Amino acid sequence: MVQLYNLHPFGSQQVVPCKLEPERFCGGGRDALFVAAGCKVEAFAVTGQELCQPRCSFSTLGRVLCLAYSEAGDYLAVIEEKNKATFLRAYVNWRSKRTENCRVCIRMLGHNVEAPFNETYKDQMSIIEMPLSEAPLCISCCPVKGDLLVGCTNKLVLFSLKYQIINEEFSILDFERSLIIHIDNIIPVEISFCIGYVALMSDLEVLILKLESDPKNGESVNHQPPKTNNPMKQTEDVSNETLQLESDDFVICQKPMELLGEKSSQSGISVTLESTGLADEKTKYYHVQHLLYKRFAPDISSYVFSDDIKLHSLQLLPIYQTGSLTSGRKNLSQEKELLSLFCFFSLPHVGYLYMVVKSVELMSVYQYPEKSQQAVLTPQFLHVIASNNLQCFTVRCSAAAAREEDPYVDTTLKACPPVSMDVCALRIQLFIGLKAVCHFKNHLILLTKADPEAIPERRDSPKRLLSRKGASGKLKAPSVAEAGWNLYIVDTISPVQLYKEMVDYSNTYKTAKTQSCIHLLSEAHLLVRAALMDAHQLEPGEKAELLEAFKESCGHLGDCYSRLDTQHSHLALPYYKMSGLSMAEVLTRADWVLEDGSQKYERGLIFYINHSLYENLDEELSEELAAKVVHMFHAAEPKQLPHILCSPSMKNINPLTAMSYLSKLDTSGFSSILVTLTKAAMALKMGDLDMHRNEMKRHPEMKLVCGFILEPRLLIQQRKGHIVPTDLAAHLKDTQPGLLVASVLGLQKNNKIGIEEADSFFKVLCGKDEDIIPQLLVDLWEAQLIAGLPDVVLQELFYKLTSQYIWRLSKRQPPDTIPLRTSEDLFHSGRGSKAETSPGAYILKDVCSHSQINACSHYGLIYPWVNVLISSDSLADKSYTEDLSKLQSLLCGPSFDIASIIPFLEPLSEDSIAGLSVQVLCQTRLKEYEQCIDTLLERCPEAIIPYANHELKEENRTLWWKKLLPELCHRIKCGEKGQLYLSSLKETLSVVAVELELRDFLNVLPEDGTAAFFLPYLLYCSRKKSLT
Repeated sequence: MVQLYNLHPFGSQQVVPCKLEPERFCGGGRDALFVAAGCKVEAFAVTGQELCQPRCSFSTLGRVLCLAYSEAGDYLAVIEEKNKATFLRAYVNWRSKRTENCRVCIRMLGHNVEAPFNETYKDQMSIIEMPLSEAPLCISCCPVKGDLLVGCTNKLVLFSLKYQIINEEFSILDFERSLIIHIDNIIPVEISFCIGYVALMSDLEVLILKLESDPKNGESVNHQPPKTNNPMKQTEDVSNETLQLESDDFVICQKPMELLGEKSSQSGISVTLESTGLADEKTKYYHVQHLLYKRFAPDISSYVFSDDIKLHSLQLLPIYQTGSLTSGRKNLSQEKELLSLFCFFSLPHVGYLYMVVKSVELMSVYQYPEKSQQAVLTPQFLHVIASNNLQCFTVRCSAAAAREEDPYVDTTLKACPPVSMDVCALRIQLFIGLKAVCHFKNHLILLTKADPEAIPERRDSPKRLLSRKGASGKLKAPSVAEAGWNLYIVDTISPVQLYKEMVDYSNTYKTAKTQSCIHLLSEAHLLVRAALMDAHQLEPGEKAELLEAFKESCGHLGDCYSRLDTQHSHLALPYYKMSGLSMAEVLTRADWVLEDGSQKYERGLIFYINHSLYENLDEELSEELAAKVVHMFHAAEPKQLPHILCSPSMKNINPLTAMSYLSKLDTSGFSSILVTLTKAAMALKMGDLDMHRNEMKRHPEMKLVCGFILEPRLLIQQRKGHIVPTDLAAHLKDTQPGLLVASVLGLQKNNKIGIEEADSFFKVLCGKDEDIIPQLLVDLWEAQLIAGLPDVVLQELFYKLTSQYIWRLSKRQPPDTIPLRTSEDLFHSGRGSKAETSPGAYILKDVCSHSQINACSHYGLIYPWVNVLISSDSLADKSYTEDLSKLQSLLCGPSFDIASIIPFLEPLSEDSIAGLSVQVLCQTRLKEYEQCIDTLLERCPEAIIPYANHELKEENRTLWWKKLLPELCHRIKCGEKGQLYLSSLKETLSVVAVELELRDFLNVLPEDGTAAFFLPYLLYCSRKKSLT
């Protein structure tokens, strides 16, 4: 369906001062217009708002049948006819043609121009002859590279644009015939070419191909022309049978067909490639990819008139990557990166627009109110001419290209009107006798003629017109006596001006709350978006004006989706984001009052406000607007009210107002926890501590943790990218630290907060510098280790804890708050024990017990000999002893990588008992038992036997007599600590006597020992067998 509006896309118009009646005309880049009549071409300057002025004129070698201009290379390609023969020529350096009698250089393509080149010759217009084996029917220039594609009977010939370098300062434009595309069973009437994409059209068929570099699956193009086979053997296509079956008594009509993608290769049209370029490093080999084949069936009732059954206006329209221009050769225009490509073609009463880059899709179908004669497609509009009017339709090219360019379109961040949205006619402008149209820049060139239409040179029979091989008719040369023609230049108004008119027009639908308002504003949005996609042709001032209009259009669309109750009301969010409007501005412009005086809040506005308040925007609403938001959600989404009140943007809400709305909520169900916590936070904000305590006592602490998990912003908020603890979190730090740590741990377990965020939260909460670790953060790390959070890197957590324990022990720095857990609590937590003795330990245990990864505790039971070792340090205070016990328990655990912590033990002095115990523990875990024995014998002999009993077992048992026994015997001789060594020696001999045979026992005894001392052990060893 095509909607019709009465807008004004056309601005001023002027008459082109042609001397002869135009037969052909085309736009010349940004500033020129070419008009051909007979054997003469006139070029006119078209710049800005100035009048069209003649620039130059030149004679062609034959009557002009077809014109095509290429901005890349700045040349004019012409098909000419002379003596019933057609020729292809390119007119180069035409801007240097000052007068009609100036000298002209004629040369053959590929002909090497010999030096010397004088300055006069440089400024001459050149005509390049392009010989063809068959008559050219149609031509098309690539808008990016300037290559020329020529359509002939059953073939297309590609001429590549290149430059001949004459000297360091000068080069001339030339062409090379690089490729021939042989196409059987279709004769092109119109063709279009753009960066390897080829579209060709016969009277009732359209074929789109893509030429790709790099041979596919080893397939290469032919370098010899293909042999001509019997047509019946080439293909089984129905068209060949049709030609045989036709007679004067029958007309054979083929069925309509549409084949997309690879299926289009089954159309029966044979396509082969023949490379004709020079075999050098610049030669490109192609394979062909079929994209689209479409065949139409004529309306038999109207087949008498040839124009009623013919396609027209084939066009490929490229849209380039925004800002992707890259510098190329100095003689070539800047190369553009293709973003999306569209193909348009039309029947007299209906037009078709396809997207053909990544996938081939039909985007839009245009139904014309009258029979069309010609159409031109632009990124913003489709202009169609009928016999007496000019029609302007909207297009969806910018909507499709936007989705190709930006992956965030159609998300909560960005939006764009859908490609499937109905097109509309902006205006049908009366023009009498329209014959032809072309477009360049912001100009439409229209040829009008009041006399009856020119009659084709031939009138084919209906059966011939229905044949696939019918060729297009040529207009007769106009008679000298004919008159009443005009060639107009009609300027399209600026996109911003038309956008403003469309916005004003949409206001007529605003009160009616219909979809027409959204439709027209969407058209305005796409108009501005399309203009911005062609930003490389804009002046800086124009671009700034378009960007402002773009943001404004997003705001208007946001207003529509927030005000109208539609299934797409969620689009209010991305459009408001793209508009750059603040939340306060959106709330101010929202119209909440209905005609009857009541207030209603549509889903779009609720969705936008709700989502915005969840995004931690650095915007604080005023007290008045915050109260409006609370009222809005109480009326429309009461369940979201606790969440809304926790947003940083609602900081200025009056707590009395918030409490009044919270009290009205139904507190049944699990959400009552959220209501309770929100009321507790508001009571704290009011300074009512009694009310706060009462609210916090309504639920057990474990349920309160669940409430904080449902709404983390009750504890933690973000402002300007920084973590900000709430007043409630600060209060819990002093009154219920166990609940606070358990809640943050619960947030981590549920992926509501990251590890670094949690660390920053406690540092900010406790007012510590980045390098100072508060005890509450250590409590969290210990809880993380017990809970076994899946996202926590275990060794990194070990490093954090051990570093903190070591730092405190080395500085004898007590924790800033009482630890929530003792070392005994930590050991028992992972083993299901209920021996929780410290304040806050119970709630932490409950949270940790819900962990999915709680197989064992990473805190181990401290070895018995360690207790003996540290018992001699009677000067240590409780906090010092507790930190040491936790470190020792961690080192005794099953998961700790001891080697990784050795470098960090340096601050811990080995002269202290703490340092000694940690050092021996680490050496023991590394299985350096002999070094540990030396250390203990030297520093703490009373611990050597407990150490040996615990560590020297199984494969290490030999160290009793190989290491410990000799060391004790040696140290007794020295006289120091003799009694301790003697006692240890007796214990050692008792163990060795049990383990060794008598002979072995005798071998390990010292040679200079006293026999009476060792005799009891020898007797025990000798009687051992009899006793057993």
